[in-house]
Amino acid sequence: MVLLRNSRLPRRLVQLYTGLALYGISMALMIESALGLNPWDVLHQGLATRTGLSFGTVTIGVGIGVLLLWLPLRQRPGLGTVSNVLVIGVVVDAALALLPTVAPIAARIALLLAGIVLNGVATGLYLGARLGPGPRDGLMTGFVARYPRYTVRRVRTVIEVAVLALGWLLGGTVGVGTVAYALAIGPLANLFIPLFTVPATPPATLLPTAAAGPIPLPGTAPPGPA
Repeated sequence: MVLLRNSRLPRRLVQLYTGLALYGISMALMIESALGLNPWDVLHQGLATRTGLSFGTVTIGVGIGVLLLWLPLRQRPGLGTVSNVLVIGVVVDAALALLPTVAPIAARIALLLAGIVLNGVATGLYLGARLGPGPRDGLMTGFVARYPRYTVRRVRTVIEVAVLALGWLLGGTVGVGTVAYALAIGPLANLFIPLFTVPATPPATLLPTAAAGPIPLPGTAPPGPA
């Protein structure tokens, strides 16, 4: 009789949804700071301003649109990808409804810094769960996989500059927070992704029970068949 080692899936699910929820909160903190947003959120804010839709609704809509761009790249979304589209948009709207609007510059700077750091933590959590990248990250990695002559850095730069420019033209907030995010998110992600990455689950390992006989000591050969 044998037992199977427990799966890490429950931990990965909790980590995924915790990370996505914190990501939505981090976005709301940066929005309330009114000091500048990351490139994709500049686009989301610009579209929300033009359409009258909520920030979260626009975030979901853009996520679905980006996900459609995966089709020619032959990317396959995971649970984390679909959850990213839905959860972050819902959470950011809820957080914006609960957060107070602050005027003093010191309070706004505090919101900005908290939002950037929390964004790094959230990124490490949801990517570390290994259940699929977000639609925007997947677009970048899918393009590089499809066209390997382009580097990740080049593709990401082109995408984010284009998104930032379009968002700014639509009325999104570009400011010191945009620069601060661009400078800080790389080091933060580099710190938190390895910290929160769930180790790959090895193939199901058979654990002997008492009925299966004694476990051989390290350095000794297992007992042969009776």
